[in-house]
Amino acid sequence: MGRLFGTDGVRGRANEALTAELALQLSVAAAHVLAETGEFAGRKPCAVVGRDPRASGEFLEAAVVAGLASAGVDVVRLGVLPTPGVAYLTGATGADLGVMLSASHNPMPDNGIKFFARGGSKLDDTLEDAIEDRLDDAWSRPTGAAVGRVSDDLSLVESYVAHVVNSVGPVSLDGITVVVDCANGAASMAGPAAFEAQGATVVRIHAEPDGTNINENCGSTHMDSLREEVLARHADIGIALDGDADRCLAVDAAGRIVDGDQILAVLALALRESGRLKHDTVVATVMSNLGFVHAMQAQGLTVEQTRVGDRYVLESMRKGGFYLGGEQSGHVVMMEHATTGDGVLTGLHLMSRMATSGRTLAQLASVMTRLPQVLVNVPGVDKSRADSDPVLSAAVAEESALLGHSGRVLLRPSGTESLVRVMVEAETFDQANDVAHRLADVVKTSLSL
Repeated sequence: MGRLFGTDGVRGRANEALTAELALQLSVAAAHVLAETGEFAGRKPCAVVGRDPRASGEFLEAAVVAGLASAGVDVVRLGVLPTPGVAYLTGATGADLGVMLSASHNPMPDNGIKFFARGGSKLDDTLEDAIEDRLDDAWSRPTGAAVGRVSDDLSLVESYVAHVVNSVGPVSLDGITVVVDCANGAASMAGPAAFEAQGATVVRIHAEPDGTNINENCGSTHMDSLREEVLARHADIGIALDGDADRCLAVDAAGRIVDGDQILAVLALALRESGRLKHDTVVATVMSNLGFVHAMQAQGLTVEQTRVGDRYVLESMRKGGFYLGGEQSGHVVMMEHATTGDGVLTGLHLMSRMATSGRTLAQLASVMTRLPQVLVNVPGVDKSRADSDPVLSAAVAEESALLGHSGRVLLRPSGTESLVRVMVEAETFDQANDVAHRLADVVKTSLSL
């Protein structure tokens, strides 16, 4: 069996891979591991628990709460709110542990569990491994007054919204019309509320979650309806969130998609202009478009690249003391205001830049030119040899040399499936496509099972 925790918590089909029993066991194990590492400082701990609107979140929340309370942890249920809201409130309330139930942008039948340590940061790999190792351990159960107590405070979502709004200061968004696709997800109320509080005219779409429609042909992974609504409403910008609102992608007034790399570029220059981009560095992953790297270097900025996953972006940011980082998928981390990607926060700061600069989103995003990028997934191969096979390594070196500085090749074994991802960027789509498929053929032949 592979590692239970992935790059963003434990995730799987609810009531199959992710059961109530597993959720309870994970919560108990997390309480024990954090207690033993001194996170609870010898006192009765408290946890906050939130979820997205998925129907399965209701029974999984009950299991998590039961597990924590049975292990002697007091629990405050936050109800439905974005993942970054749980991260923020873990720190703002002084909680010892935060738990979010969400599968982010995944289809409705999936769900997931994310843990946050005191302060609102995600647990590192070592702690996650320790929790996984403790799942089946026998333990001494507290009784009487030592068991955890459970309460509800649904009003805390307002504290999160206020925090996000305050992060942009006195900038008014009056005159900006924004269409917000809430993905029928966790920010269906919080997202529009934050934008309206700052003065924007807000048009809501996919903001009526019913427990089964989250991410269904909407949100940051399905942006056609957002593009159509932006054009129909003659809006200035469209904001696409995902199911748990830790991602933000955008659409300009002409209906063109503005991805996470472009958003990072816009925010990086805004922060540099205000003297708040620490070390003139932006953190991104190896999947970021080469056009982003070139654009930042042309502006005199450094791009620090990490493994794929916002947790690795965060690790690099903390280690280097950097302020801004993110992924092409729309995870953008602004460390001054958040400990994780926050789609609502990102959207507010993007519109704030429009307001303060007097420029359209298209004008701002033009700071970088995306190179054509082709991604080919090659299934049914021995991904463990992707970095060591001599024939494949030679093919990659040859293609990389042909592309030169105007393109690149990235081979990445999947973290969850038996496949290898071949990503190629080049000056033209045809060139990228040809190289990607040539290398995919080599992967199939050299890494065959």
